[in-house]
Amino acid sequence: MREIVLDTETTGFEPEDGDRIVEIGAVELVNHMPTGRTYHQYINPQRSMPQGAFDVHGLGDEFLRDKPVFAAIAQDFLDFIGSDAKLVIHNAAFDMKFLNAELGWVKKPAIPMDRALDTLAIARRRFPGSPASLDALCRRFGINNDARTLHGALLDSEILAEVYLELIGGRQPDFGLSTQASKANATGTTTAWRAGPRETPLPPRLTDDEAAAHAAFVAKLGDGALWKKLA
Repeated sequence: MREIVLDTETTGFEPEDGDRIVEIGAVELVNHMPTGRTYHQYINPQRSMPQGAFDVHGLGDEFLRDKPVFAAIAQDFLDFIGSDAKLVIHNAAFDMKFLNAELGWVKKPAIPMDRALDTLAIARRRFPGSPASLDALCRRFGINNDARTLHGALLDSEILAEVYLELIGGRQPDFGLSTQASKANATGTTTAWRAGPRETPLPPRLTDDEAAAHAAFVAKLGDGALWKKLA
C-alpha cells in the first residue's frame, strides 16, 4: 500500500483571492514505512509575498524569483503522487483546495478529494476536545520537532509522517514486519510477501503421555465432540 504524506506552503488562505502555492513537500510511505523517496519543490508564485509571510515561511520575493512556476513542475508532482496513492495531509481541505486550483489554472485534472486522508480529522476523533495542531500532536507523541522553527513543506511532511503512524497505532503498527511485507519482482512491481512452509518441521512438544491423556479425555466427550468432527 502506497501513501504520500503531503504539505504545502502558500502566500495566504484563498486561491480565489490570488494566493498561490510557494512550496510543496511530500514523503512516500509503503505499507506504513518511509521508503526514503521524497518530493520537494519551491515555486515562484508570480506575485509578491504578503507582509508577514516572511516570518511564517522563511521565504521572500528574492528567494522565490528564480524558482519555477507551477506550470513547469505540475507534471513532475503528479508523477510523484501517482494516480491512486492516498494523500495524507493535515487539514486536507486547505491543501487540496490550493493544489486543485493550481492544477486547474494549468489545465490539469483535479485530484479527487476521496484520495485525501485528513490527519486533523483523525486526531480530533481520537482526542476530542484536545489541541490537534501538528505541534500539539508532536508533544502528545513525544516527536522531536525542534527544527520546526520555520514552517517548511518537506520538514512538515516528514514530521507529519511520524504523527500519522502514531495516530494509526504506532510507528511500527505491524511489529516491524513491514520490511518483509513486499518485494520487487523482475519488472519492478511489488508483490505481497507470504510465509512459506518450514524446510524442516519443528519437532512436536507433546509427550506420549500427554497425547494419551488427551485422547482419553476426547473419548469421554461422545461422538458429537468438536475434536472428533475435525479429526
